Order: sequence, then C-alpha cells, then structure tokens
Amino acid sequence: MVPDIEPRLLRAFAAVADELHFTRAAARLYVAQQALSRDIRRLERQLGTELFVRTTRQVALTADGERLRPYAQAVLAAYDDLATAFAGAGPRPLLVDLNTPDMSGGRVLDLARALAPDCELMARFESGLTGAAAEILAGRLDASFGRVAGLDPAVRDRLAWQPVRYEPMAVILPDDHPLADRDEVELAALAGQALYAGAGNPRTREWTDLAALLFAEHGIRVAPPAPLAVGVEEFRRVMAKGRTPVLAVVDFPPMPDTVLRPLVGPVPLSPVALVWRKGLRHPGLDALRTAAARLAAEEGWLSVPDGAWLPELDAALMRTA
Repeated sequence: MVPDIEPRLLRAFAAVADELHFTRAAARLYVAQQALSRDIRRLERQLGTELFVRTTRQVALTADGERLRPYAQAVLAAYDDLATAFAGAGPRPLLVDLNTPDMSGGRVLDLARALAPDCELMARFESGLTGAAAEILAGRLDASFGRVAGLDPAVRDRLAWQPVRYEPMAVILPDDHPLADRDEVELAALAGQALYAGAGNPRTREWTDLAALLFAEHGIRVAPPAPLAVGVEEFRRVMAKGRTPVLAVVDFPPMPDTVLRPLVGPVPLSPVALVWRKGLRHPGLDALRTAAARLAAEEGWLSVPDGAWLPELDAALMRTA
C-alpha cells in the first residue's frame, strides 16, 4: 500500500521531471538543491522505486518516473484547483446554535457580529445542548451554548468550551398562581410541587438533569413529559392547559399570561459555556470567544453569589475550561 504522499514531494518530482536538471528545478521552486534532492529520495523510498537516472552529465526519467508523471500532474492540478476555489472566498459561515435569541448566547452572538462584520455568523435553534452537541460532532453546527456537565463524558471529550455565565435560575408561573405576587420565590415554597424542566425531551437532557439535582435537595418534583411547545402562542396554550410552573433562568423572555420570578434560598445557578468541536479554527469562533469574555467581564456574568447553589461537577468543569 502506497503511503500518503505530501504535495511538496510531488511538486519536487514534477519540477525535476520538467527541467531534467536539479539546479534549475531547485531555483524554480525557490529551495536549496540539497533540500530538493532530499525530497526526491524520500519520494522514491515511499514508492519503492527509482524515479530518475542520475549521472554527472544528465538526469533522465526512469520507466517508473514516466509512469508517475501524469498522475503527479493530475494530483497537483487538483490541489491548484482547490486553492483557487477558496482563494479570496473568505471563511465559510459559522453556524451558531441559540436556545432562545434574547438570552446570554444571543447577546454574545450580537456582539461577535459587531466585532467581526466580515464574518457570517448564522443562528440556528436546536433547543438544548444535548441536541446541539450531536449536531456539532456531526459537522452540522459549529458552536452552541449550555451546560457542559450534563453531556455524556464521551461527547464532552470531543468538545472544547469557554465559561460564559452563571445564570440565576427562575420559575415561570401562571399570572394567577398563589406565588405570582411575590418578587422572588423561595425554593422551600415550591416543596411538594411539580415543575416542568424538559423531561422527555431528548435534546435538553442536560437541563432536566440539572433540575433533578436541584429539586432533590428541596423536595420539588420533576413534572412528567409534556408536549413540546414551539413558539410563544403554543407555550401560552400548553401552560394555560396544564398550569404547571416551568423552571427557567432570569433572562427568559416574557410569555403571555405568566410571570417570571427569580428563585432564592439559595440562588440556584445554571452554568452556561460556549461550546465547539475540538480543533475548530474560524475567525467567527474567535469573535464569539472575545465577545463572551468581554460580556462576562462587563456584566459580572462569572461572579458566584455567596451561598449560591451549583453542583460540584459543574463548578469544576467551568473552572478547568
């Protein structure tokens, strides 16, 4: 089996095959003659054959050299076509997943677009990091936001992330709920009640897992699966029908006929990270990372209130990113 051959070696071969002179070929490639000879010897070792007959007076192609020549020309032409296709085209669009447009990830994306106006950063809406992570690893998304600790470790090992924010958690209540007139809701006041936290939605498992950890410490139940509501009107209709409080974060956008109240006693935190596939290089990702760091510093997003609730694994992963 022939090993992968570097284009540089084929270019060295093609230059010598055209010039039939090592000195002229080296000048054509702007390399030292010694380096050119080394590349030809390396190519010959990889192919297991001699490509040139060398004497003190001339250089000639062997039969195997003649056989290689059209293949080398075709491969180099393909490389040149590839370079031409991407020359000056700029980077491809960066596909960025947002759970909800007006929350932390949306603000990071808005600032990143301002920082890198020549990059196209396209928003997608996958509704949950578990679902988005699968799309990232499949190459259908580039970046997302969410709770890294809730991902399968095998998935997490293939991702990179940067802490963005510790979001205080909240509860969405029907506007006539007994707790709706409070400015904030004690976790103890929800003991014995069921809160919806995405149970049954395979794309938001990391959120349901975080809720289960929090609820277990405060006597709150995870509400059973409900129809997935897409859009404001569907959310309003499903909530009016079921009247089940919903676990959210303080920046969750307003919904009709509901109130959003911060949770306290203690303040529970939802850790949000910017997540991307390991090895990804893109100027749009650089802009996202810069925007996330700037907003975190300006808004105090990574400050943890005294006595706040945060699982240890989440804290550790946010610290070690």
